[in-house]
Amino acid sequence: MNLSFFDQFSSPSLLGIPLILISMTFPALLLPSMDNRWITNRLSTLQLWFINLITKQLMTPLNKKGHKWALILTSLMVFLLLINLLGLLPYTFTPTTQLSMNLALAFPLWLATLLTGLRNQPSASLGHLLPEGTPTPLIPALILIETTSLLIRPLALGVRLTANLTAGHLLIQLISTATVTLFTTMPAVSLLTLLVLFLLTILEVAVAMIQAYVFVLLLSLYLQENI
Repeated sequence: MNLSFFDQFSSPSLLGIPLILISMTFPALLLPSMDNRWITNRLSTLQLWFINLITKQLMTPLNKKGHKWALILTSLMVFLLLINLLGLLPYTFTPTTQLSMNLALAFPLWLATLLTGLRNQPSASLGHLLPEGTPTPLIPALILIETTSLLIRPLALGVRLTANLTAGHLLIQLISTATVTLFTTMPAVSLLTLLVLFLLTILEVAVAMIQAYVFVLLLSLYLQENI
C-alpha cells in the first residue's frame, strides 16, 4: 500500500521508452505561436501581460548588467510554472518531482552565475568567502563554512522544489484515498475530508506557483551577487 503512493512519482514509459521528455515539452503547446501581428486575441494579450509581469518581478533585484539574463530567467519561470500546475491535473505526471531533473536545471545555471562573477570581478566574488573584520583564528574555519554553503546552493534549490511538490502530491493522494474509503461507511466524515481536499488543492496551486517563483528568484539573487 505504501509503495502505491509513490507510483505517481515514477517516470512513465511506453515500450521501455521514458516519456518524461514529452511531459516536459507539452507546456510549450500552451504558449502563443509566432504570428505577423503583435496581438492576435485576448488570450495572447493576457499571456503577454503575464510574461511582462513576471519579467518585471525577476529583473527588480538585478542591475542593468543582469538584464541580459531576462530571457533565460523568464523562460525558466514560465516553464516551471506550467509544469507544476499541469502536474496537479488528474492522471498526469509532474517532472519537477524528480530530483535529477531539478538538479539538472539548478546546477548549470548556478555554475553560470558563479563563473560570471569569477570572470568579471574575481576579487569581489572570492571576497564573499571571507567577511571583512573576521578574527584571524577563525579565517580557515569561516572560509571552509562559506565554501560549503556556496557549493550546496544548487542542491538546496533542487531539494526545495522536489520536497515541496512531492509532499503536496502525497497529501492530496492520501486525503483523496481517505475520502473514497470513508464514503460508504461514514458519509459525513467523507464530506469533511472532501472539503479538506478542496482546500488543500487550492493550497497546492499556490505552492506550485510560489515554488517556481522562489526557484528563479534565488537564481537571480545569486546572479546579482556576481555581477
